[in-house]
Amino acid sequence: MKTNMTARLLLVTLAGAALCAGAGAQNLDYNKIEIATDQIAPNLYMLSGSAGLDPSHEDAAGGRIGVLAGPDGILMVDAQYAELGDKVLAAIRRISQAPIRFLVNTHIHRDHTAGNAKFAKLGATIFAREELRAGMAGAARAPSADPAGLPVVTYGLGEPVRIHLDNEIVDLVPIRAAHTGGDTMIRFEKANAIMIGDYYRNYGYPFIDINNGGSLKGMLEALDFTMKAAGPDTRLVPGHGTLIKRADLIPYRDMIFAIQGKVAQLIQQGKSLQDVLAAHVTAPFDASVPGGLLPAGAGTSADRFITEVYQELKGGK
Repeated sequence: MKTNMTARLLLVTLAGAALCAGAGAQNLDYNKIEIATDQIAPNLYMLSGSAGLDPSHEDAAGGRIGVLAGPDGILMVDAQYAELGDKVLAAIRRISQAPIRFLVNTHIHRDHTAGNAKFAKLGATIFAREELRAGMAGAARAPSADPAGLPVVTYGLGEPVRIHLDNEIVDLVPIRAAHTGGDTMIRFEKANAIMIGDYYRNYGYPFIDINNGGSLKGMLEALDFTMKAAGPDTRLVPGHGTLIKRADLIPYRDMIFAIQGKVAQLIQQGKSLQDVLAAHVTAPFDASVPGGLLPAGAGTSADRFITEVYQELKGGK
């Protein structure tokens, strides 16, 4: 009986995790959301939705958008919820009237990709990982019903795709399965800034989207890779949460290692998922993780992360 209860809990929690990037958006009042703009380099800007309105992301509605603007045109990173397309476009037009030439997706979740179609119809060429396009094209996973939102230029693991635009060099760096199976890190070489998507977040505990190919091992590898790619003064821009520097990745990585170790120890003791969740292994970190105890799927952000760690370790990956 206990085994069946644990199995049901695992399925429910993972289902909540799979939906968390989109389920909360169904209850959003998009009319209340405004798009804020922050300039972090002479021609590089970051757009964010209003805080406190998105049940999935209390820190800012939807994912952060990057905008590189100059005489050669505009390159966007991610495209937010589809329902915010007009507001996002208006925010971009306050920066520049240049044509929107390129749009790069950091990963598949609809708070980053559902607005793709609008900007594709304005002439943007969409770049993304092959895995991301495959996931979007699949009927069961499609975050947007409009085929115009599908990436048209795709790439796999290997050397970065390099775009020369507006006196900037933009590297699209594929990341091994971390937050999802199709993550990309976007580096702006001259601006000394890197957009790292959602494999790092400082609002809530890490989210490993197993249903979309994410992995704990890959997330740790991605953090190590980012620390090597970034200099001490490089601005790291997550899809959610505050901007950070390389040194801020160290305690984040150490927290993941600590939780991983504790969950592994409990698994070795024969503990079930229900037992591991009841042990509150994130307790030493809860006070320093904003939003860590807020709802995320079937439980809290902490519960979701523990469940993901448990599943990967239990599976021997």
